[in-house]
Amino acid sequence: MIGPMRPSFALGALILSGCAAGVATKPVATVVQLGPSDRPYVELLRGPPQSVSMESGAVSLAPHASVGEHDTEDYEELLVPLEGRGELRARSQAPLALSPGLVAYTPPHTRHDVVNTGDVVFRYVYVAARTR
Repeated sequence: MIGPMRPSFALGALILSGCAAGVATKPVATVVQLGPSDRPYVELLRGPPQSVSMESGAVSLAPHASVGEHDTEDYEELLVPLEGRGELRARSQAPLALSPGLVAYTPPHTRHDVVNTGDVVFRYVYVAARTR
């Protein structure tokens, strides 16, 4: 993902779209596979032409691991937990608990980290959109 989080362990994308290489197209409705849960990172959407400005990925964090502190820059970000437990740790505020059934929002220009606080893999999807 460009901007808020581009994990160094990115392993590639599973993107299903109808775009020909080098041809500018408008985004179309599409279905994107989340990918296998044993991969630490799967890119879902990466902006144009798959979306207007939205980028997303599926993350699987090992127990007690973190993605590493990073900045959202000109993006706002939504985290959607799928399995396990974690925390969103943004500077200047208390950690926010993450678990299935909750979503977390991180505004632009926010230094933050996502940490697995449990003893099983923490899986979540992030969605980020450029604000300018």
